[in-house]
Amino acid sequence: MITQFLNLEWKQFFRSSYWQKSIGLNILMVFIALYFILMFLGLGFGLYPILKEKFPDSDPLIMVNGFLFYWFLADLMFRFFLQKLPVMQIKPLLTLPIKKSNILHYILSKSVVSFFNFLPLFTVIPFGIILLSKDYNVATTITWMLLMFVFTLIINFLNFIIESKSAETELSFLPIIIITSGLYGLNYFELVSFSSLVSNMMNTITANPVLITIPIAFLAVLYYLNYTILKKNLYIDFSLKVKTQVAASIDMTWTRKFGDVAPFLQLDLKLIWRNKRTRSTLFIMVLALFYGLIFYPNPTYKEMTPMFIFVGVFITGIFMINFGQFIPAWDSSYYKLLMSQNIKYKDYLKSKYLLMIISAVILFVLSIPYVYFGWEILLIHFASMVYNIGVNSHVLLYGGSFNRKKINLSQRAAFNYQGTGAVQWIIGFPLLAFPILIFYLPYKFINFEAGIATLIILGGLGILFHQKLMNFISNKYLKSKYEMISAFEQDN
Repeated sequence: MITQFLNLEWKQFFRSSYWQKSIGLNILMVFIALYFILMFLGLGFGLYPILKEKFPDSDPLIMVNGFLFYWFLADLMFRFFLQKLPVMQIKPLLTLPIKKSNILHYILSKSVVSFFNFLPLFTVIPFGIILLSKDYNVATTITWMLLMFVFTLIINFLNFIIESKSAETELSFLPIIIITSGLYGLNYFELVSFSSLVSNMMNTITANPVLITIPIAFLAVLYYLNYTILKKNLYIDFSLKVKTQVAASIDMTWTRKFGDVAPFLQLDLKLIWRNKRTRSTLFIMVLALFYGLIFYPNPTYKEMTPMFIFVGVFITGIFMINFGQFIPAWDSSYYKLLMSQNIKYKDYLKSKYLLMIISAVILFVLSIPYVYFGWEILLIHFASMVYNIGVNSHVLLYGGSFNRKKINLSQRAAFNYQGTGAVQWIIGFPLLAFPILIFYLPYKFINFEAGIATLIILGGLGILFHQKLMNFISNKYLKSKYEMISAFEQDN
């Protein structure tokens, strides 16, 4: 049965439109994976000599155990945001004479061979080999290596339990933030020394290898809990159940002043308000307003003025970036219907543009209190706003013409990478890196005011030639219209 499941998934992967249309992204992900493998390998081979050089009188293994609490905590957080439970297209299988237990065991066992579970081994194994070469006890070293893998799997299944419970909340990432920050805070303020507890546990088990059965038993309990959670949802009609809510109407008569754009503007505003994933962009927008507090009061960044351009572009353009990079994929579920109407594509795109420039202006106004850190900060934010409106908004709209991945708005809101493709990775560079470079050159060779003026002039030119740019972008969308319709009909 397992071989049949593997065969089905192999065919599904290579026959899907996702594989055919995202080869570039797949290659990029391979390079990213190789990068992290090399980083972990370097850590594994370099950890022992570095610790021995810095702390010649201490046992490197005991020192490593003292930092494992932070390792496990970081692993849990990164898994929550980046790792998802591997799933199959199981609904067709539920109508066949296949035991549900076979399906569930396959899904859970597939998660064991995740890249996230093998990545730590590129540090653990080299470090263990070096310990053996330094005449460490063989049983102790092998037990430690096995124990690290067991705890990696424990975090793997613990993450899925937290994720399944978090999906029921409005802001699904808050529980993991509360858990990790709470544990870190208790340890940092020495209310509960989790780092010592983890270190003592590792030292005790490695000294008494038979005790490794305890974490293995805990791993089995977590496996069973995941099994029961999945089993409750393994029904054909489960996805048909919907949450009943009282319909609420929102008065949007004020949008009529925008003329032909009003219907599209109303559609976008309703889409943002009624869906978790789009509504999360508003929450992130509020959080981004406090981003400057990381940099502006910190003396370390006092002389790094070009970095403040990044902060200004980020603060005034966070909604623009989050919303704009997925145009027109937000409408992918009804894009075919939308394109069958007698509408002007330019009006459709203009509503997106209006939302983005309004958000930039609002965020600039809300960020005015940063003038407390100096008038230069206010100038940076103003120049960033103008640059976002004149340049980045058009870059985002043009980049959207290359979007070919459907977005499922019913999925979890925050840190959901479904619908993310190579376009979103590539477009990030001109959005955030170019304004820093554009500012830096005149700032370096002339002065601060010249750098600010350059950003404002470029943004102003974008605003001045807005109509010509929109005509060009609209024509690009029209040429890609049927390709996008075909792509959005595919379940990526």
